[in-house]
Amino acid sequence: MLRAHLAALNAAQAARRAAALVTDLENGEQRLVPEAEFASDPLAEAIEERLRLGKSGIVEIAGRSLFLLVRVPRRRLITIGAVHISQALAPMARLADLDIIIIDPRSAFATPQRFPDVEVIAAWPQDTLPQMSLDPFTAVATLSHNPKIDDPALAMALEAQCFYVGALGSQKSHARRLERLCAAGFSDAQLAAIHAPIGLDIGSVSPGEIAVAILAEIIATMRRKPPRAAKAFSSKL
Repeated sequence: MLRAHLAALNAAQAARRAAALVTDLENGEQRLVPEAEFASDPLAEAIEERLRLGKSGIVEIAGRSLFLLVRVPRRRLITIGAVHISQALAPMARLADLDIIIIDPRSAFATPQRFPDVEVIAAWPQDTLPQMSLDPFTAVATLSHNPKIDDPALAMALEAQCFYVGALGSQKSHARRLERLCAAGFSDAQLAAIHAPIGLDIGSVSPGEIAVAILAEIIATMRRKPPRAAKAFSSKL
């Protein structure tokens, strides 16, 4: 690997940006694909597949063996609301290799005692999320069930195109939520990205069961292959 490629990969990681290094295993030719060029790259589908899995590997394309070295930022889950569901969700998220942060302005709830070994921030989401640089490798779950706390976080997550945006609440409460966000200028397409009621429909009732449903939906969103149109192969490496 060229020193320039290594430096570029490290810089991308530091900036929470993905990158891919493509190596032709026959002749050793290499090229770096930054995140901004993924969609337009001739190997876009293969790169996207490797990024989705979070694993480097060999791909066979048109009789050529290519090694795709992918660097993906660590996925993180930002949970809004230091509630009972969050208490159950935090250890599960760590087991799934997600970094987790709990945010809640209610200092009586957002305490280290209730969330041992978890980063807990007793602040309003609109005050702390801008410093976290939300991105497509971040999941946001709003669980406070308080619009004054949840809505600003949802708005920022949608604007940042976080890979998962979920909101606790019934169908009726979500309908009101959509009205508020629509009035704030979000389009129907943007609002459709919100998973609500949050979590897979497994009939969950208790906080622990709801946490399982939420984590399962996050993993499904992260790993599931989205539908796409077929693309013609280009001879470019």
